[in-house]
Amino acid sequence: MGFRKKSKSPPVLSHEFVIQNHADMVSCVAMIVLLGLMFEVTAKYAIMFITVQYNVTQTLDTDAEDKPEPFSYYKYGPKDMATVFFYLLIAIILHALIQEYILDKINRRLHLSKTKHSKFNESGQLATFYSFSFIWGCSILTSEEFETNPTFLWEGYPHIHMAFQVKFFYICQIAYWFHALPELYFQKVRKEDIPRQLYYICLYIFHITGAYVLNLHRLGLVLLVPHYLVELLFHASRLFYFSDENKQKGFTLWALLFVITRLLTLTVSVLTFGFGLSRTDNQGFSLAEGNFNVLTVRMTCLSAICLTQAWMMWKFINFQLKKWREQSQIQANKKKAVSPKSRPSKKDSRGGSVNGVMKPDDKTSPRARKSKAS
Repeated sequence: MGFRKKSKSPPVLSHEFVIQNHADMVSCVAMIVLLGLMFEVTAKYAIMFITVQYNVTQTLDTDAEDKPEPFSYYKYGPKDMATVFFYLLIAIILHALIQEYILDKINRRLHLSKTKHSKFNESGQLATFYSFSFIWGCSILTSEEFETNPTFLWEGYPHIHMAFQVKFFYICQIAYWFHALPELYFQKVRKEDIPRQLYYICLYIFHITGAYVLNLHRLGLVLLVPHYLVELLFHASRLFYFSDENKQKGFTLWALLFVITRLLTLTVSVLTFGFGLSRTDNQGFSLAEGNFNVLTVRMTCLSAICLTQAWMMWKFINFQLKKWREQSQIQANKKKAVSPKSRPSKKDSRGGSVNGVMKPDDKTSPRARKSKAS
């Protein structure tokens, strides 16, 4: 009886070793940060990575008889980079857990090709993130009563004060999209897929960080929630498509909502930068006050949003045209395959023969007819 060959482990610190054990290595770094809370010397540094920084307490006067209630707001600052780094580590760990315990098990059952396997993993990760972010964003909009008054997008600008949920939401968003960059290496993404993924990762980082730094977090939140809903529908439809190729109805609904969301994004952006912020009393540029309400910044932000929406619509139209051509080609091939069989032969139209053979009920042979005629 022969011994089973054990799979050789890759050399320490090699590319394959880092890829296979990156979640464990990142977990060790996160544990070191958490252990820093146990010691008084390092606690003040460790807490900078874990908790949200720049707390500002204000008092809200409710009634004359009651005491003013203190309420905590948050600003942004350089220490936020440490918080983003820590939650970037958490995002890498969660990514590995979802991949190993959910997506890999489903992949073994579906037996997908390499191309579909890569897209399935991408859609599975993004669908999970989009669903969580959409629910979280909706809860923030509901609790802050943002949807009741659309003028909140520009009234009182600069919006330097954020609620805890709003700031933590942006910290997690920035951390997630920054974590997507090393995941291109950890997940062994194919070279032909890297440029496409880099495009939308960099666009997310640019727009979300821009809204956070320019104190446009209200506008950014309102634009992100419907966008995440559309992206969630697309990736969920793609997951169902990989499980059963006949399930394509979700793409039709996604196409409709995609166009509506692009128009909604442009409308809200033009309304905010073109009419709302341009008519507020607090005009000017001040880094200390966080005020960026000048024409140059407004036009730059509006141009960036419009160009991004135009690029997305261009990609969407090309995708729909490619899909339409593929379907028309499939239908044309089916017609070509069916048409030779469905055409009746010339001999079939003649009486007394079927495919060049005499019918069995016609008992008179050609030679007998010829002898009778003679």
